[in-house]
Amino acid sequence: MADDIKTLSFEDALAQLEQVVTQLDSGDVPLEKSIELYARGAKLKDHCDAKLKAAEEKVAQITLDAKGQPTGAKPAEGM
Repeated sequence: MADDIKTLSFEDALAQLEQVVTQLDSGDVPLEKSIELYARGAKLKDHCDAKLKAAEEKVAQITLDAKGQPTGAKPAEGM
C-alpha cells in the first residue's frame, strides 16, 4: 500500500486523500474499512507534507541579484 503512495505526485496524493476523507465523513464505511482508510489517509498526508517541504526548500534556494530579481537557484543542502 505505501509503495504506491511513494510514486504519486502531490496532486494525485491530495486527490486520493480527499477521497479518503469523503468516505470517512460519510459514516457508511464498516469499522475495519474505516481503519484501513484512516491508515492510508495518514500515509497520504505524510507524503503530501514531504512533497510540500521539498518544494519549499527548492523555493528557498532561489537566488536574487542586486535588483531583487531571481537569477537561478543554488543547490539545496543534501540534494
